[in-house]
Amino acid sequence: MIKRIDHVAIAVNNIDDAVASFEKLFGIKPAKIEDVPDQGVKAALIHIGDTELEFIQPIKPDTGVAKFLENKGEGIHHICIEVDDTDEELKRIEGEGGKLIDKEGRKGLAGKIGFIHPKSVNGVLIELAQKV
Repeated sequence: MIKRIDHVAIAVNNIDDAVASFEKLFGIKPAKIEDVPDQGVKAALIHIGDTELEFIQPIKPDTGVAKFLENKGEGIHHICIEVDDTDEELKRIEGEGGKLIDKEGRKGLAGKIGFIHPKSVNGVLIELAQKV
């Protein structure tokens, strides 16, 4: 079951600059900054109410985020939706004809995650996340 928007991810070239700009303009510091090696990114989470902004910077040149920045430049990369059960939602979406990037959930910064291909959702990359 869909619960809420968990976060909106913004791809950036330099996470330190992005976080500093956001802190200067809005006075909010990140709650967490860490490398996510299996996704090839460094991520910073900034809490805003009951949701978050996630800045993601590639730490490897051959990642999806690096390719996104190369092709589109900095900007919104994906929207993450919190769900009760990532695996169940991925199966349900595939059963409805949705194209998946992940056939089953995997560990991510937001919990157990899985991505839906942008071709299934009007060009928007959607991440599903189950808090674990």
